[in-house]
Amino acid sequence: MSKAVAALDYLAHPGKYPATGICAVFGDESFLKRQVLAQIKGQVLAGDDAEFSVTVFDGREASMRDVLDALATRALFGGGKHLVIVEEADDFVSQNRAALEDYLTRRNEASLLVLDVKQWPSTTRLAKALGDGGLQVECKFPPPARLAKWLIGWSKSHHNALLDPTSAELLIESVEADVGLLDQELAKLSAAAGPGGAITPELVRQSVVGWRAQTAWAMLDAALAGEPRTALVQLDRLLLSGEVPIALLAQVGASLRRFAAATRLIEQAEQARRRVTLRSALADAGMKPFVLATAEDQLRRLGRARAKQLYGWLLEADLALKGVSSSPPRARLVLEQLIVRLSVSPATARD
Repeated sequence: MSKAVAALDYLAHPGKYPATGICAVFGDESFLKRQVLAQIKGQVLAGDDAEFSVTVFDGREASMRDVLDALATRALFGGGKHLVIVEEADDFVSQNRAALEDYLTRRNEASLLVLDVKQWPSTTRLAKALGDGGLQVECKFPPPARLAKWLIGWSKSHHNALLDPTSAELLIESVEADVGLLDQELAKLSAAAGPGGAITPELVRQSVVGWRAQTAWAMLDAALAGEPRTALVQLDRLLLSGEVPIALLAQVGASLRRFAAATRLIEQAEQARRRVTLRSALADAGMKPFVLATAEDQLRRLGRARAKQLYGWLLEADLALKGVSSSPPRARLVLEQLIVRLSVSPATARD
C-alpha cells in the first residue's frame, strides 16, 4: 500500500505520481495545495478546451449524487479526462465515506475525483484503499531544511533570482510559517535584485526583517558585548513602539537557549572525555552557520558559569511576565534585569 506523498516531493516529480480514481489533497498549507492542484490539472486535462472538462463543487453544499453525475459525464468540449474537484470537502467525505469507498472500486477511468480536505486520517478504510487505487498528497508546512532547498529552486524557476542557502534560511526565520507569504517576499526580493540578480542576506535583512526584529537582535548583541547602556536604549525603543515584553523575551530567548544548550553539550562531552569545540557545540545546538563566528565570541564572553544559568533566568523571566510582573512597568524591570545579567562581565558576575 502506497503512502501519502509530501507536496514538495510531488511538485518536484509529478510524473512519478499518476493521479487515478480519487486523489486526496490534504493539509492546511493553501499555497502548496494550489500548486498541487495546478499540477494535477496539467496532468489530467488536455487540449485548448481543457477547462471545459473541470467541474468544481463546494463540499459544504455538494451532494454525492451530483458529484457522481459529474464524474459520469463527459464535457461537450475539451479532451482528456474529466476532472471533478470538491473543495472544503471534510464534511463531504465524512457524510459520504461509504459511497466514496464504493466508487473507488468501480471508478470511471475517464474521470478523476479530487478531494480538497484539511484532515485525512491514514487509519480510515478510505485512506487505506486509496493507497492502492489513488493518490494522496500532504500539504503542510515543510521542515526548514527541505523548505530552504525548495525555495532556492523556486526562486530561480519562478522569480528569476538567485537565492543562496544563507538567505533562504534567514528568509524562513523572518517570515511566519506560510509558504504563500514566503513566495510573496521572494517576489519583492527578486524585483529588488533585478532579473537574474542575487538575493543576499543583507537584502533579506533590509527588505524583510522588520526594524523591530533587527532592534531586538541589536539589543541582545549589545548585552552580550557587555554594553548594557546601549542594550537598554534599544529596549526602550522597542517598548515605546508598542512591542509586547513577552514577545521580546521569546525572540531573544531563542538565541539564549542555544547558548545554554551548547554549554550543556560541552559539559557532557567533557564528562565522556571527548573533545568538542565551541563552534561545533553551537552548531549542534541549532545556531545558524552565518552567525557561528559571532556566537562563539558571545559565548566566550558570557562564560560557562552564566551560560549554565540561562535556562533558569529565562524561566524566571517568563513566569514573572506571565504572573506578578505582567504590568508594563514591572515587565520592563524584568527585561532590564535580564539585560544586566547578560552584560556583566564574568569576572564581576555573582549570580
